[in-house]
Amino acid sequence: MNIEWMVIRGSGIVAFALLSASSIWGLLVSTKVLGRAVKAKPVTWFHESLGLGALIATVVHMVALTMDDFIEFDWADVLVPGMASWNSMAVSFGVMAFYGLAIVALSFYVKGVIGQKAWRTIHFLAFGTFLAALVHGIMAGTDSGHPAVVGLYFGSALLIVALVAIRVIQQRAATDRPVARRPAAGAESPPGEKQQIPTGVGT
Repeated sequence: MNIEWMVIRGSGIVAFALLSASSIWGLLVSTKVLGRAVKAKPVTWFHESLGLGALIATVVHMVALTMDDFIEFDWADVLVPGMASWNSMAVSFGVMAFYGLAIVALSFYVKGVIGQKAWRTIHFLAFGTFLAALVHGIMAGTDSGHPAVVGLYFGSALLIVALVAIRVIQQRAATDRPVARRPAAGAESPPGEKQQIPTGVGT
């Protein structure tokens, strides 16, 4: 076993582990499962760092693939879906995962330009990115049968599915919750209710 192949295997597993950790951490924060145990700024920094680490590990994985003499990939094989002659479908999922990861990870640095709403929309790509990376790892990974790797794949997938389900339930509950209406201007307050005195301008 040559050094290139060891780097290919190791960087691929590290990239998936960091991607999984970033996805899980983001969902833990958005579902507020952690409550107030962590502050907003460190949470964002950690989430961003995990995503960037996954991207760097993926780039190392791709560079190592182009250096391996057995597979003989060139840059078109690792950058263009469907170009690889070896296990083309699995490699295509990996290429798509790379582009999705790059967009999501780098979106942190243009958040102030594109705005919060666009940034959140881009972040939905993270789910497709994780799924593409999972399929790529199962189909192409030479270690996909190892118990530790199987545990990493399916353990992270189950946890992400559970957290997404919690998030969906929370959003539906928020949508179904009745919104209190403010009384119209000049309308009398119900009996027994004190009229609120506006504060701010002119006080």
